[in-house]
Amino acid sequence: MPHLDVNGARLYYETEGPASAPALLLIHAGVASLRMWDPQVPALAQDHFVVRYDTRGFGGTSTEDIEFSDHADALAVLDHLEVERATVIGCSRGGRIAIDLAIEHPERVSGLVTIGSGPSGFPDTELTPEEDAILDRMDAAFAAQEWKELGDLEVRLWSIGPARREEDLDPSFVKKAYELNDVNLQHATEAAIHVPMEPPAFDRVVDIDVPTLVLVGDHDVSDCLAQYEYLSTAIPRADSARFPGSAHLPNVEQPEEFERILRQWLAQHSL
Repeated sequence: MPHLDVNGARLYYETEGPASAPALLLIHAGVASLRMWDPQVPALAQDHFVVRYDTRGFGGTSTEDIEFSDHADALAVLDHLEVERATVIGCSRGGRIAIDLAIEHPERVSGLVTIGSGPSGFPDTELTPEEDAILDRMDAAFAAQEWKELGDLEVRLWSIGPARREEDLDPSFVKKAYELNDVNLQHATEAAIHVPMEPPAFDRVVDIDVPTLVLVGDHDVSDCLAQYEYLSTAIPRADSARFPGSAHLPNVEQPEEFERILRQWLAQHSL
């Protein structure tokens, strides 16, 4: 299995598709690993060089307990694979990493896609009572070091959505949502420290000058919905779309519709 040794970590990555084709860098959400992109990779790899990796604290990547930069890790993956420019597609915290990379290294980013994401430095958003209740239970589970309970609550908040009931959703999606996050339990006690980009991206997204697609599920949490509205209007060349039947992981919950929207947008911008 391919790994990249960089700054105290072994980053697990996978590639598919011709190396000569336009590159896509896929960065997963914080409730998943690179496996969340499995539904899209075969189709995307027909005409793209698809790169995905597990960030520190997730999936098949391991790390020492040191300070690091998420977007520097992403750049190291591109450098290792000799990818000069890529369309960077990130979900949740993966989108935050993608935004940071586009701002700090614009020469390496040809397009940007965010899914349920916001820029670093985004101000706090007022949450709903349902969201506050789940977050209080997550805080208690963290304090008690009940890592499985914490992981399940993360899925309940993000993947299922705070206002939805599991029994109303497709059972295969619910099962997949928990499986995608369970693999990260092995990293619960790792203590690598992400060093935020300074200044943060919030006031700098107006400088992003590549085609951008901003996506969100209608059942996502309040701050992600607010971040969607902000990015959609603040990034000069941003297109946007919403998924009425999805929460935080529309590419997993509605894979066909997600693929249709993404591939249409990539073709429209020759990416």
